[in-house]
Amino acid sequence: MQTHTKAWLAGAGLAGLAWAIQQWRSVQPLPELLRNRTVLITGGTRGLGLALARELADARCRLVLCARRPEELTGAGAELMARGAEVLPLVCDVSQAQEVKHMLEAARHNFGPIDILINNAGSIVVGPVEAMEAADFQFCMEAMFYAHVYTTLGVLPDMLERGGSILNVTSIGGRVTVPHLLPYCCAKAAAVAFSEGIRQETRGKNIRVLTAVPGLMRTGSYQNALFRGHQADEYAWFTLSDNLPGLSMDARRAARQLLRALAADKGEHRVTLAAQILAGVHGLMPGLVNELLAMVNSQLPGAPPRPGITIEGQELADQMPAWLDRLTLLGKAARRQYQLHKP
Repeated sequence: MQTHTKAWLAGAGLAGLAWAIQQWRSVQPLPELLRNRTVLITGGTRGLGLALARELADARCRLVLCARRPEELTGAGAELMARGAEVLPLVCDVSQAQEVKHMLEAARHNFGPIDILINNAGSIVVGPVEAMEAADFQFCMEAMFYAHVYTTLGVLPDMLERGGSILNVTSIGGRVTVPHLLPYCCAKAAAVAFSEGIRQETRGKNIRVLTAVPGLMRTGSYQNALFRGHQADEYAWFTLSDNLPGLSMDARRAARQLLRALAADKGEHRVTLAAQILAGVHGLMPGLVNELLAMVNSQLPGAPPRPGITIEGQELADQMPAWLDRLTLLGKAARRQYQLHKP
């Protein structure tokens, strides 16, 4: 047998073993550390937040869910209670310090101190930098950086007394800046720095901190993203990227990986192979990666003469050609599964 054939078979065997291990782990119950705990999940009514909530509901955790839309809280809360979980749904805009303070007071009054904090809420603004305004950067920083700060500082005194766990959902965009996502990447980079700093300063104090660095996940979130510039063209490329099976991961699988990484006190976990490769190559050759991403940028939609308005993806979906609609079947299925539709 030729050497390259043996190498191929060995590689295929290792890949098969890795897949089998992942499948075995996926059906195992969560570690005891994550069972019967009081958990606060921001943005827990849809997407990855809802996937995490479902896993923790099955582990008999008491769930505090916060979101801005009461109707989403009602739907998610009912489903999770049907799974046997105690659920406290609270309307809260986590980008507002006073609302976070009141939300944490209500959570503590009803369920006691928070054992596990999951900072998951976020928003995406898509478009070229020429189409952005300072308000877009401020919006993203408030939604995905200051929100982490407000909740973390709010639960930290209790956790310093009795221990606890914090899972900060950041993004591969916080490690490697991606074209047409600049406000988002800036906010996620700040969230990465905050998460790493909190871990460093609480080591030895019985607090686990995980910096989650996901790549693309199939949650149907492309319809909730905000688009600037040539909105329809921006929606098209972003939607295609979000639906490719080789680049994106099912949210349920991602949720299980992250919860196990938190229990194992890993410090950082990069979800999806593409995210791992991109971050690794960028760490070794940042100049090369930036040049390659500049080439990618040259193939993305150009900038309009003026910034224009911001449009949510849902408003653009009906304008898309039939071929694009056929390529989003995975995203549509994920959208139904993770309640990203609006009533």
